Amino acid sequence: MMKKKSLCASRASLVLFLCQMISSLDVPLDLSQPPTITQQSPKDYIVDPRENIVIQCEAKGKPPPSFSWTRNGTHFDIDKDAQVTMKPNSGTLVINIMNGGKAEAYEGVYQCTARNERGAAISNNIVIRPSRSPLWTKEKLEPNHVREGDSLVLHCRPPVGLPPPIIFWMDNAFQRLPQSERVSQGLNGDLYFSNVQPEDTREDYICYARFNHTQTIQQKQPISVKVFSMDSLNDTIAANLSDTDIYGAKPVTERQPVLLTPTGSTSTKVELRGNVLLLECIAAGLPTPVIRWIKEGGELPANRTFFENFKKTLKITDVSEADSGNYKCIARNTLGSAHHVISVTVKAAPYWITAPRNLVLSPGEHGNLICRANGNPKPDISWLANGVPIAIAPEDPSRKVDGDTIIFSHVQERSSAVYQCNASNEYGYLLANAFVNVLAEPPRILTPANKLYQVIADSPALLDCAYFGSPKPEIEWFKGVKGSILRGNEYVFHDNGTLEIPVAQKDSTGTYTCVARNELGKTQNEVQLEVKDPTMIIKQPEYKVIQRYGQVSFECIIKHDSTLSPTVIWLKDNDELPDDERFLVGKDNLTIMNVTDKDDGTYTCIVNTTLDSVSASAVLTVVARPNPPFDLELTGQLERSIELSWIPGDENNSPITSFVIEYEDGLHEPGVWHYQTEVPGTQTTVQLKLSPYVNYSFRVIAVNEIGRSQPSEPSEQYLTKSASPDENPSNVQGIGSEPDNLVITWESLKGFQSNGPGLQYKVSWRQKDVDDEWTSVIVANVSKYIVSGTPTFVPYEIKVQALNDLGYAPEPSVVIGHSGEDLPMVAPGNVQVFVINSTLAKVHWDPVPLKTVRGHLQGYKVYYWKVQSLSRRSRRHVEKKILTFRGNKTVGMLPGLEPYSSYKLNVRVVNGKGEGPASPDKLFRTPEGVPGSPSFLKITNPTLDSLTLEWGSPTHPNGVLTSYILKFQPINNTHELGPLVEIRIPANESSLILKNLNYSTRYKFYFNAQTSVGSGNQITEEAVTIMDEAMASRQVDIATQGWFIGLMCAVALLILILLIVCFIRRNKGGKYPVKEKEDAHADPEIQPMKEDDGTFGEYRLFSFVSSAPF
Repeated sequence: MMKKKSLCASRASLVLFLCQMISSLDVPLDLSQPPTITQQSPKDYIVDPRENIVIQCEAKGKPPPSFSWTRNGTHFDIDKDAQVTMKPNSGTLVINIMNGGKAEAYEGVYQCTARNERGAAISNNIVIRPSRSPLWTKEKLEPNHVREGDSLVLHCRPPVGLPPPIIFWMDNAFQRLPQSERVSQGLNGDLYFSNVQPEDTREDYICYARFNHTQTIQQKQPISVKVFSMDSLNDTIAANLSDTDIYGAKPVTERQPVLLTPTGSTSTKVELRGNVLLLECIAAGLPTPVIRWIKEGGELPANRTFFENFKKTLKITDVSEADSGNYKCIARNTLGSAHHVISVTVKAAPYWITAPRNLVLSPGEHGNLICRANGNPKPDISWLANGVPIAIAPEDPSRKVDGDTIIFSHVQERSSAVYQCNASNEYGYLLANAFVNVLAEPPRILTPANKLYQVIADSPALLDCAYFGSPKPEIEWFKGVKGSILRGNEYVFHDNGTLEIPVAQKDSTGTYTCVARNELGKTQNEVQLEVKDPTMIIKQPEYKVIQRYGQVSFECIIKHDSTLSPTVIWLKDNDELPDDERFLVGKDNLTIMNVTDKDDGTYTCIVNTTLDSVSASAVLTVVARPNPPFDLELTGQLERSIELSWIPGDENNSPITSFVIEYEDGLHEPGVWHYQTEVPGTQTTVQLKLSPYVNYSFRVIAVNEIGRSQPSEPSEQYLTKSASPDENPSNVQGIGSEPDNLVITWESLKGFQSNGPGLQYKVSWRQKDVDDEWTSVIVANVSKYIVSGTPTFVPYEIKVQALNDLGYAPEPSVVIGHSGEDLPMVAPGNVQVFVINSTLAKVHWDPVPLKTVRGHLQGYKVYYWKVQSLSRRSRRHVEKKILTFRGNKTVGMLPGLEPYSSYKLNVRVVNGKGEGPASPDKLFRTPEGVPGSPSFLKITNPTLDSLTLEWGSPTHPNGVLTSYILKFQPINNTHELGPLVEIRIPANESSLILKNLNYSTRYKFYFNAQTSVGSGNQITEEAVTIMDEAMASRQVDIATQGWFIGLMCAVALLILILLIVCFIRRNKGGKYPVKEKEDAHADPEIQPMKEDDGTFGEYRLFSFVSSAPF
């Protein structure tokens, strides 16, 4: 869609271009032709009276034209005026003002005539007027005394200048006076006050008029305004003012709107087509009225309507007859409204529908000059021939006038002339020259030969064939030197000879030949066309969101025709990049370092070549923490609540999600800010709950996705009245620190919770379930009280109540505490042990009576320790272990025991004070278990057929050893295991010699110990028997033979060739499983062995490495 739209747009511009070419086709200057005006001064020509007056009139023709002037309708003889000269070879007049001439003497209407033997062309009527910037007339300005709230108009009334001056209001310091909805300048230059305020009082309201032509500024005398507030007007001032001055002594009251301009309910306005329509409504009223505009029975034009001067001025650009109608302005405030209807009529000075064009005919041909114009009212059309009304011009039998058309038939060379069409109405006139030139000329092509055209693929190509001839030549196009004539929908042939290829392709490149022919001859011309690849942005910049002070990059990667040299330009918001070293432009990117808020905007990458231009844009959004809120205001002050409002700061492109409100208590904790509440980011007011006797200040923090803003400035302070406490201390507890006391603690109230001065606490207690009275004390500035002389560990009822100088807090709730604990008195009884297996036992005991615990029962502790191992008689250091069982449990498990061992244990009860006495020690034994692995296994003394094995008994036999089990098996060169042999060895042995083994063979050994319960973990080793000595000597003899060395060299050469082949195949993408083959043929003597447990060990001949047991 974008491509099609672009094509249509370019097509439209091409049509306009071609139309311009057609209308501007000229007769070559080497051929006879009537004059043509090429340059002239504007119709309404305002000149600077201090400078020379230059009235332009340039024309062309063959022969070159001569020039003459009229002034105010009569011949202007420039030879008789020494101040006037005409430029050589030109009709332009220069009136010398700087050497004594006066501009006023040369005011008038001037017209230029350019004439040669084939006709005469005339210029527009040029009205010469010198600009004027007169001084203000002196006047006595009385001070303006105005009551507050009334309306006021300060009149400017500038002197009448030419052109009219630009009006503005300033003070004595040359500063523009601020304007607003309340105070603004009207279109006539007056300064309007919808209502005056005390701050409007000043003595330097000055109206200035700037005359641009003379670059002068005129100043009116200062105007004084004094605004009186009737509430503060004293008798002395009132005595010096008349009733008229002060408008009566009424207080300031609000008033509904009244229009200051325009007056009345209706008015009319006439505007000319194409101009800017300005309508104005300014109203008085209090509060200041707001202006709204509507068009009765229609809508305001969407793209041509603008509101200025705080919507008091309606501006519609490029008006047409359709904009005629009734426009209503409505001024409204809270008390009512006023309106005014302006009836707008759009008239039109003449404008062209069809302007006459030069006509070139050959003898005997026919043609027409057409002059059509429109306007409101309808313009009158009149014709002139060579500057003379056609009715009195010399007769020409070849022409006939038919209203807006002159018809020519069977023209001859004497029919050549310049005709003028004049279209006029009461609002202006149009004048156009068009010649009829009768010539007999063979074709000529004006486009340079072999001109090169370069276009982008898929865009239109325009190949020129500017021509001239009379009669008008016919144009044909060919491709190539001997190509056929071009026809078909893929080409467009324009009247000016241009060949258009609407969508040029790469195969459109080549030579094109243009042929022009008429009855007098034929000519041709060749041009060249090259079609280039389009420039494209293949990686466009993308939308970026970056935090302030970060770094961001935009990419712009392009692809272009190799014969074109692109240039890349970066813009920010359609303007040049800032002159800042933080902006780094690379070949394919733009990088911005240390990003600031000012970098926010749209960045555009523009790629230009001599033939095309492409661009791509992306938006950079710079985000940051929000700015702090401001203008905090406290309203609706009550004893226990207040309303806080604020104005949010700039959110810095990241929406504010919430506001956090904090408070400071200047009475109790000055300088410390506390969290109060949090509200959504759309909320700017909040009702806050307050506590008595707090000097509040509030601040607000804005939060967005980036983070928290700085806190706002604190609000004003607000001190709430004192009251008795609303709440009592929290977390009240009663816990004895000694067996004969009760320690009562609580969390004190915070400063703002005290609600008033003199904060104290009433502490009360009594023994629970005993008919005692409450005992109370009042304390201050503490959070603990100790009651002494209490029985050991009895429950107490406790309460703590807050009070201050204004009274007590509500009745507090009662909590239960206990006096101090003492150590338990008795040990648990009936301790029994049940052995589950060789490593686990279960212990059971009876609970102790609660009265003997003398505190909070926390649980029981079981102490147990190993006395000795039954498999070894050696004793060692006794290490006691402790297991704690929480609560009122009477059974527990003892894990991690050692098999075949004697243990002792005892049990103790535990409370908050400590442990009670231990129960009598209880002895128990664990049964046998499977043994640990042997401590080591060594293989020594390898021979041709035997190996010696030595081992150590298990470090943890876990019972009585009954035997050892040895298993072994051979391993061949491919790591395959042979048959497994098992040998049982008595438990008292520590070595063994294995005989009848194969020579030069690797064996793997598995070794473990046994008790009556079963086998323990095994350990493994490997060893190799030695090879036969004779065979070894033969191998040495072979290795030293020359033929064997030669064979090995040949094998090495073959392997080298094989490796080269593999390398070539791999580089070509093939795969050669060298690694797999190497693994398959590896020498077992130098390869790691994989054990049964998945780990690898290393070994050398006649040596071994220990492996971890299973």
